[in-house]
Amino acid sequence: MSAETKRAIEQLWQDLGAAPEALGRLQLNGAEPLLPSSFKVGVAAQASLAATALAASEILRLRSGRGAAVAVSLRHALAEFRSERYLTVDGGSPQDLWDKTSGAYRCADGRWVRLHTNFSHHRSGMLDLLGCDYAREAVAEALLGWEGAAFEAAAVERGLCMALMRSFEEWDAHPQAAALRELPLVQIERIGDAPPEPFSPAERPLEGLKVLDLTRVIAGPVAGRCLAAHGAEVLRVAGPHLPFMPPLVIDTGRGKRSCHLDLRDAGDSGTLKGLLGQADVFVQSYRSGALADKGFDAEAVAAIRPGVVYGSLSAYGEAGPWAARRGFDSLVQTASGFNHAEANAAGEAEPRALPCQVLDHGSGYLLALGILTALVRRAEEGGSWSVKVSLARTGHWLRSLGRQDALDTPDMPLASLTDLLEEGDSPFGRISAVSHAGRIEGAPPAWQLPPVPLGSHSARWRSG
Repeated sequence: MSAETKRAIEQLWQDLGAAPEALGRLQLNGAEPLLPSSFKVGVAAQASLAATALAASEILRLRSGRGAAVAVSLRHALAEFRSERYLTVDGGSPQDLWDKTSGAYRCADGRWVRLHTNFSHHRSGMLDLLGCDYAREAVAEALLGWEGAAFEAAAVERGLCMALMRSFEEWDAHPQAAALRELPLVQIERIGDAPPEPFSPAERPLEGLKVLDLTRVIAGPVAGRCLAAHGAEVLRVAGPHLPFMPPLVIDTGRGKRSCHLDLRDAGDSGTLKGLLGQADVFVQSYRSGALADKGFDAEAVAAIRPGVVYGSLSAYGEAGPWAARRGFDSLVQTASGFNHAEANAAGEAEPRALPCQVLDHGSGYLLALGILTALVRRAEEGGSWSVKVSLARTGHWLRSLGRQDALDTPDMPLASLTDLLEEGDSPFGRISAVSHAGRIEGAPPAWQLPPVPLGSHSARWRSG
């Protein structure tokens, strides 16, 4: 077991107040570096996945009386942290997820900005602001007419998705970074009273538990996918009017059913409230305050379903001046110093991204970890619970794991990972994707349903 990973897991476990004796059941192998990065992304992957699997095994112990060993390979954990890069359908190649105008650009004052234009409404808004054609060269030329900070201010005012590249020093001096330093990595809070709900006997950790998954893109859906891997019934609730990225729907949709509900419609809102009556977990990744307007913030959901565990995923946290700012992993990396730090380590001027969406995947597993911890607290002491995780706070955690000299490390090509892949038929075709790395002895993770197109099912629970 890597001493660095061991320390990271022990700290996570201690911060959550979990039983320390469980740590003796961990079996970890592998060591950094396995990907080209000056950050210990492998430690982050293995630690977050292992802690989550260990928390699932603790629920299994409560349900079966059996303390099962938990095994996580660093190589497997890193592959799962890049799962969207390794997904193939019908033997084809992995699909490029990036729009041609997404990426880094230099401004008139020499500052760099990163644009996220993968969704059509963000792309059209950006082109309208810049007054240019839909071509990378046109965007680059237009941005040479802007100073970096002024462009960021104008874009954010319009609700567009981009970030000015900052150094760690600039980020650390920012009020948003100061707000994050006051928050725990995984924030768990009791938000209401309810009687205890002890776990019934079962052979899988989350068997019989029901999860409403109102998330998109990577981080939130990864949390739901993790819960499904350990036996939860996960119903993904998608707004029919909201954009999604098809490869991510496939990769993060394994093990889930999916329905369409438009929360702007009173009837669909009522349907969701009906589903809540049987739900154990409600997971959402809307911008801060967006669900409050529709009657589904944490307090409202806890009033509808006392005893619920309400998981929230945000880009920059739910406190501070950027609480409502739109963001994605790539933008948080840019804004909070990672692109600048990686570029400096490589002796480059252009922003350099981390070798995987580590803030997305890390936050997804940390959110699942918090949800599992809250479920144990609900079983033992009752109550409704809120769990909050943010990409930017996960970034602070990644920094705390230290740096390494590993930018020349070879990448992990798909051809080298065949032993970690699983295949199966789906409505999309035959898919090949990375299996789940958190192995629990006697209760191996498994997605019992193939991914489906959004809205494939009616809005009802499969069981109960």
